[in-house]
Amino acid sequence: MNAVNPAPEQLKRVLADTPKDQPVVMLNLLRFRDKASYDDESAERSGREAYQLYLREAAECVSTVGAEVIWSGRSVGSLIAPPDESWDQVLLVRYPSIDAFMTMIESSEYKGVVKHRTAALSDSRLVANLEGQR
Repeated sequence: MNAVNPAPEQLKRVLADTPKDQPVVMLNLLRFRDKASYDDESAERSGREAYQLYLREAAECVSTVGAEVIWSGRSVGSLIAPPDESWDQVLLVRYPSIDAFMTMIESSEYKGVVKHRTAALSDSRLVANLEGQR
């Protein structure tokens, strides 16, 4: 099943299960559309181009909450995964807390740029991770 935006019930569960006083690293697995799919009259661009626009426009939202992109790169293939699962890009973003992440995604500034992410992606995964936890 393809997923691009967080489902409210999954978001609620992760919020309840994540300590509020620890940094959270978000693992983003991204698969781009060949052509971005906008709901409005945005310019025509590829999915990868739309995602790059999203990254540029969301950068201030990320830094405003004290977060940072700690790694980004092109995926070359999965060694352990279903045979038809592939990703185009992997991104790691460290937030000071899960509350900082929520502050960002609920901000009006972020809501204004997330359309590029939605238009860019055919599928994605966003996995919240705690550093050094067992």
